[in-house]
Amino acid sequence: MPVIEPDDWIAGDPDPHTRRELAALGHDDLAERISDTLHFGTAGLRGPVRAGPNGMNVAVVIRATESLGRWLIDRGHTGATVVVGRDARHGSREFATATAEVLAAQGFDVVVLPGASPTPLVAFACRDLEAAAAVTVTASHNPPADNGYKVYLTGGAQLIPPADAEIESLIVAAPPANTIPRQPVSSDWRASLNTRRYLDRLDRRFGRVGRSPVRIALTAMHGVGGATALTALRRAGFDDVHVVAEQFAPDPDFPTVRFPNPEEPGASDRLLALADDVDADLAIALDPDADRCAIGTRVHGHWRMLTGDETGALLGRQLLATTDLADPVVASTIVSGSLLAKVAGSMGARYVTTLTGFKWLVRAGEPLLYAYEEAIGHCVDPDAVRDKDGIAAAVVAARLCHERRCAGDDLSGALDELAVEHGVHVTTQRSVRVTDLDEITDLMSQLRRTPPTALADIPVRTDDFATRDDSLRTDALRMTGTSTDGVAIRVMARPSGTEPKLKYYIEVVASAAAADIPDITRWLREIADRVADDLPADAGYGDQRAHGF
Repeated sequence: MPVIEPDDWIAGDPDPHTRRELAALGHDDLAERISDTLHFGTAGLRGPVRAGPNGMNVAVVIRATESLGRWLIDRGHTGATVVVGRDARHGSREFATATAEVLAAQGFDVVVLPGASPTPLVAFACRDLEAAAAVTVTASHNPPADNGYKVYLTGGAQLIPPADAEIESLIVAAPPANTIPRQPVSSDWRASLNTRRYLDRLDRRFGRVGRSPVRIALTAMHGVGGATALTALRRAGFDDVHVVAEQFAPDPDFPTVRFPNPEEPGASDRLLALADDVDADLAIALDPDADRCAIGTRVHGHWRMLTGDETGALLGRQLLATTDLADPVVASTIVSGSLLAKVAGSMGARYVTTLTGFKWLVRAGEPLLYAYEEAIGHCVDPDAVRDKDGIAAAVVAARLCHERRCAGDDLSGALDELAVEHGVHVTTQRSVRVTDLDEITDLMSQLRRTPPTALADIPVRTDDFATRDDSLRTDALRMTGTSTDGVAIRVMARPSGTEPKLKYYIEVVASAAAADIPDITRWLREIADRVADDLPADAGYGDQRAHGF
């Protein structure tokens, strides 16, 4: 990367607020801000909202957009349609405006979605309008201080290599932000119809059940998906929806949660309390940009949120049972649980494993019916949204709950059916958080040199995905083993793609009769905890253990 001179960056920043912010910094702090740039990671840029080339700010967004536009023009998309959307985070309005104006000045037909939009509606518009690209300004479920810039390409799927590296190389060579032309963008009838067209698509795809007796508790987690989710559920026949009022309106500070991610401990406590108070059948938690969906229910009499793997198996079976596709494809990732693969095999569907991330999942194969990742992302209508979609997933979950209730059963019963047919599957995660990324490299190297020979007293073997010669080649290790009494364990170890930590994905499986499921589940959770305790947490192994989230 070329050396960035602080005075040059400040002189080229068109935003007086961030210019003043940099000018007020001491030497060391200024050097840190200028030392690097944000890099294209999960479909685009993500970082703290702050001045300088390694933060999210107007100057960074302008240069990234100018480079994206040049990349599109170089590939024959001059004058093509590009969609721009945003969430309600700090800076999102300004960043989306800058994005739209730079693209308009480059001659693109820019469609700016009105107000704050759930991310799935941006992906939908990209596909529905046959756009060459779409950009949404969001940091999804990151902490309040962050924002991001997510890119979709033709067909509405996230960009993949080498496009990301090609665009990043153009950003490095981009001119100062204050020299890049901008042009105001007028409102557009296509943008104003986008939400209606999305909801109409949900109606056509999943239908309406009539006035359902299912009672739902819902939280928008201070994000932008609440109103659209309510409308989608009501149009699908679910009128008895209770919302966590203090988390319903968009609030970029996410004041009631430590992290605005339904997976985080405590994040869904208010939702579960509401569900219990109103005697709901189903609890639904969206993340702030509504591309992820976690569901909760009473399991053996106690309210809890389901894991992404449990939800993935339930939704996958539901969609497979109702599809008319010939030879449908369902997919999950190398770190997701194994239950969906067994469900697909029993129902005559093709199951595909991909690398982590929806940029790979939605390219798993055709005809794609369903894809999920353990991190509560579900793509339930890939013909309309080629990405995870928390709102559509909520509709499918509500329909499943409706069918179970009308049959005199519930989601807990559906989980038990899967356990009897395919075994009890317990999945969990552990993370080793670091301050120096070299620690992750050292730990992975040590795991390769001296992998564990047993976990929870179960002998294991280790497979190195870095030595594979297929599409699953990546920096990851898989440890597998089976005990003498038939308990199967699997651990995937890989560096996080978005945070400074090493992640362990643990799965423990055993068969069970229906009456034994609660006891077997508790037993497997104890084994999973023992597995986690045996996983190394530093390159020296020593006495440290893997730390939970």
